[in-house]
Amino acid sequence: MPGESLLFLAIIFVAFILFVKEIFPLDVTALALLAILLATDLLSIEEAVSGFSNQAVLTVGLMFVLSSALVKTGFLEVVADRLSSGNKTPWVTIGLFLVITSISSAFINNTAAVAIFIPLAMHLSKRLNISPSKLLIPLSYAGIYGGTITLIGTSTNLLVNSIAIDNGIAPLSMFEFSRMGFIFLVFGTLYTVFIVPRILPARVGVSSLAKNYKISPYLTEMKIDSGSGLIDTSLMDRQIGKNYGVDILAVIRGNFRFDRHFSSLKLKEGDILLVHGTLEKFIQLRDKESMLLLTDMKIDQAELLGKESTIVEGLVTQGSELIGKTLRSLDFRNTYDGFVVAVRREEKTLRERVSRIPLQFADTLLIFMPKNRIESLKNQDGLAILQELDLNLHKVRFWWLAIAVIPLIMLVASLGLMDILEAALIGTVILLLAGSISIQEAYKAINWSVIVLIAAFVPVGIAMERSGVAHMVASNIVGVGNLFPPDMAPYASLSLLYLVAAILTEVLSNNTAAIVLVPVAIAISEQLGIDSRGMLLAVCFGASTSFMTPMGYQTNLMVYGPGRYHFKDFLMAGLPLNLTFWILASVYIPKFWPF
Repeated sequence: MPGESLLFLAIIFVAFILFVKEIFPLDVTALALLAILLATDLLSIEEAVSGFSNQAVLTVGLMFVLSSALVKTGFLEVVADRLSSGNKTPWVTIGLFLVITSISSAFINNTAAVAIFIPLAMHLSKRLNISPSKLLIPLSYAGIYGGTITLIGTSTNLLVNSIAIDNGIAPLSMFEFSRMGFIFLVFGTLYTVFIVPRILPARVGVSSLAKNYKISPYLTEMKIDSGSGLIDTSLMDRQIGKNYGVDILAVIRGNFRFDRHFSSLKLKEGDILLVHGTLEKFIQLRDKESMLLLTDMKIDQAELLGKESTIVEGLVTQGSELIGKTLRSLDFRNTYDGFVVAVRREEKTLRERVSRIPLQFADTLLIFMPKNRIESLKNQDGLAILQELDLNLHKVRFWWLAIAVIPLIMLVASLGLMDILEAALIGTVILLLAGSISIQEAYKAINWSVIVLIAAFVPVGIAMERSGVAHMVASNIVGVGNLFPPDMAPYASLSLLYLVAAILTEVLSNNTAAIVLVPVAIAISEQLGIDSRGMLLAVCFGASTSFMTPMGYQTNLMVYGPGRYHFKDFLMAGLPLNLTFWILASVYIPKFWPF
């Protein structure tokens, strides 16, 4: 094995470990990988920065903006609710809802589509009297396989198309994916409607949030006794939260409850504090401040949901400004008069010092707050309130233009009148000039982490090809294919390539898997002397269908917390679907794109 190949494999192995462990943010790891490849002369400086001018990268960025403009109108929520309402049987209602999600994901970024439909799924589960956990994984799956229907449905398709063009291969058309994509849609919908709900357990529903987060033992009432040092002072003066490691949610005085701006309130004998913390901290506070721990008054959700206050869940969405920041640095409490009682992150519920925890994408926050402040929280960019729906069309300036522009882009691109990048750029400029979306909103809409990740990884494919690793991997796959009769070798190689892509995307990002395997697909085609189109489509579909792990696709992470899922839930529900799609792809891709 040549030295360059060994060096490249060693670098990729270290990068793979870093990606899986997520020791650093994924985009940081990708940039570090790019820098190392540059420093080891596996890439030139021109090649290293080529990803940032890549057509696919620019198109993905523009599609983020266009999707945001459409989401802003509320159009998709209204359509989905209208079509899935009425006197239909539950399975018809769920099926329609999932099909709408899939079709939406074919036109807009699928993470944006799923973010829109999670609150609708919660609403639908309540209406149908089923657990949200029966609907949310199917919702994520629908968004994933729906994205395979068109060129713009997923960034993976755009990326593979761009690399194909760079290698002198004819561009993939807008609806070239649709035949295979619709087969995935039909089989996927049938599976997610009739099979997945039988596999998934019924987790505790949205009506029992306090129970879901197991917060009851961590909430109590403490009464200020005579002789307490707190009398005639304020919580701010005495630094109660800092000194004792507890959080005060409210102050109750007689029949009046202070839910906001009570930190400077002069406390009186008999005042009751609603306290969040641990039993150990409660005892310390009781002993040092002469307070009564009202242990006979355990607070449950029914008591928390009084006339003035409520508990809601908020989901940290992709590209949110909250990511990487703490609730303390955001001044969340004073800004929204809301108190985050707990943070759910994958299978863990974090209750200790939640104000100091840097927030991550797909975190779900349990928020205790006044009912009249929910609307202001809903307007917070990057935080989706899961139990509150706004099923109204937002007729902002030129709202109809935002609805029309994406279908028009797809039309002109599919007719060959304009390149997809050109059409997306013109569409974005039109929306900006019309005021349908502001330039500030456009910048915020772009997920820069995804853009940097893709741009940094594009040159990796170049280094993989130059080092000889792409040829080596291709030879091994062809070698396996050659174990079959000669006329079956291309079919076996394609099936194995799809399988490798589907496995890689479960532990890496879909775009990373595609970038790594596109050079392999081209090398396989060259070695077999066949048209490369089928192999490229195998990479597209394989890398875009991640069902077995929550980290394999961003939409899976988004439903992880709200659905109260465990890792095994994705494995149990996703493995049969992955195997089914593998068989379908192995049969139909060679039919649609003959060798």
